[in-house]
Amino acid sequence: MKKCRMLLFDLDGTLLKSDKTISERTLSALRKCSECGLLIGISTSRSEVNAEKFTMQIRPDIIISSGGALINFKGKYIYKAEFSKEETRRIIDVIRSVCGRECEITADTPNAHYWNYKTDPQAQDKSWGDSIYTDFDNFEQCTLKICGEIFEESHAKEIMEKLDFCDCIRFTDGCWYKFTKKGITKERGVFEACAAAKISPEEVTAFGDDLADIPMLKACGLGIAMGNAVKEVKQAADIVIGGNDEEAIAKYLEENFPGIVG
Repeated sequence: MKKCRMLLFDLDGTLLKSDKTISERTLSALRKCSECGLLIGISTSRSEVNAEKFTMQIRPDIIISSGGALINFKGKYIYKAEFSKEETRRIIDVIRSVCGRECEITADTPNAHYWNYKTDPQAQDKSWGDSIYTDFDNFEQCTLKICGEIFEESHAKEIMEKLDFCDCIRFTDGCWYKFTKKGITKERGVFEACAAAKISPEEVTAFGDDLADIPMLKACGLGIAMGNAVKEVKQAADIVIGGNDEEAIAKYLEENFPGIVG
């Protein structure tokens, strides 16, 4: 592995504790790494809008959001992969045809997050950013990512077969499935971000916990799984550290960058 020049973090289950906060110790470690020249990146399936509370605290150089569909490098968008209005309509219609019209769906655009929620999402998770309610009946926008709450695995398989222009993966902490354009993943986000930063993926150390993080961890010079990660992520990672509630990231930085953090 080459010398590390970028630290790249998933948010939920990784940089965020279970209460959806980032510890002061971890924030301090990240600031010191940044001050000493390391690039700090966030790679999340959240939309940029719904990650804003955390990115305002971290001030990262790179934000890979919506599962790799939107990349912000030093305040400028360098990459965007959108579904057309017609593709967006097709995805929504297919999910509804298989799971019923009451199926909960979310959609990311570059500037907003839409959801036909039954309960205000901020009542469920105070860290959640603003979501605009829509019933999706007349939704006519291009989107970066669409998620559907799909309870039956057979239904998910049927939807995937009908949407062969999509990349799809499940979040293991629930029954939500993420749809992005074919080939748009966190791994692709790594390559685009590295090209912009003029560094190699071998110079990136990445941290993650869920299935969507596996390609990212494999693409980087060092892939680190959290102790709370699902077993598939642990198996794919180079090393496993402590859990997201154990200050594991701060400890790792303090122990492995002693000249930077201490």
